[in-house]
Order: sequence, then structure tokens, then C-alpha cells
Amino acid sequence: MSRSTWRPVAARAASLLLRYPDPDTLAVLPTLVAALDALPDPVAQPLRTVAGHRSHGNPVALADEYVQLFDFRRRCCLHLTYYTCGDTRKRGEALVLFAAAYKQAGLEVVDGELPDYLPAVLDLATVDDDGWRLLRENRVGLDLLTKALAKERSIYRHAIEAVRTMLPPPEPGDIAAAIRLAQTGPPVEQVGLEPFGLVDTTGGRR
Repeated sequence: MSRSTWRPVAARAASLLLRYPDPDTLAVLPTLVAALDALPDPVAQPLRTVAGHRSHGNPVALADEYVQLFDFRRRCCLHLTYYTCGDTRKRGEALVLFAAAYKQAGLEVVDGELPDYLPAVLDLATVDDDGWRLLRENRVGLDLLTKALAKERSIYRHAIEAVRTMLPPPEPGDIAAAIRLAQTGPPVEQVGLEPFGLVDTTGGRR
């Protein structure tokens, strides 16, 4: 399978594994696991680890684990611009650019989620190169999220590692920015943000 063929499959798998584990999302796990066999091992293995955790977990416990991790720990945020923009006006500008990428791809924004929500960006990447561009441009956020999930000893770090494997290596500037943000945290400036919706090409969001 060529890279252009397997990479969208991997992006969709990562998207599903990073979504809230509702019944619909858990129901597709057998199909997802079967699809991983066609992926390169460095990408398939970390995704298979997360899929196995969900396949053998209690649905109620999985849901509680997800909420406690991603909804109550700011450094484990699945919204990419939070890491570089924090709660500032600059983040609102960044979200506009994300929303424009979905519109350009002809996708509808739905369900009230912000457009920098990682599973939604991965869904965009399955159908349009702008999704991969946004992931590359927000590599710092992915690197910081991986560190935060590793600190929490979370199984979900493997899904982020799979995504990072599909991206070019970080530039020196990315590494320096990640170190700086890891030390200081995201910028803080409490402002209102216009609501954006989740682009969900799988229909699998809670």
C-alpha cells in the first residue's frame, strides 16, 4: 500500500481512537483494528496499543478516564492552538484559519467543537492535504501533548506518537518553542472566543 493510500487510513484510525469512547466509536473498533494491518508497523503498533486498551476496557471506565484526562487537565488539551496561543486573542485568529481550511475542503463544521480539535483535524487530513499542513504547523502542540500524556502515563500518548511519526521531523525552531512552552505554559489572556463547530466526517463525536 502506497503512502498516499495508507496515510488517510492511519489518520482516520487516530481520529477515532482520540475521540470520546461513546458506543458508536467503540463499535467500530473491530473494523479499525483490521485496517491497521495494512499500515507500516511504526504507525500501526502504537494505534493498535490504544485500540487494544479500548477493546478490553469497561465502557464506563473508559469514558471516565477520557473525561478526567482530556477535559480536566489543561496540559492534555486536544485543541492544538491552545499550546501556542493559550486563551488569548491570537488564538481566535488562529481558529479562523483552521475553520477556513475546512470550508476550502468543502466540509461542514458541526457539533459545536472548535476547529483545532485534533480528531477533527485528523478527519480533515483523511480527505485534504490542508489537514496535514495544519498538523505540521502545529507540531509544537503535538510534542507538548505527548509529553503531558507521558507524564500522566496515559495510553493515549501512543495515538499521538503515531500521528507524529507521519509528520516530518521537527525543525530546530519547533524544538526551541516546545522547550520554552513546556517551561512557561501557554500564554494567558482571558477573552471570549466565537463558537466554532467540529468537522466530523465520521459522525462519531459525543
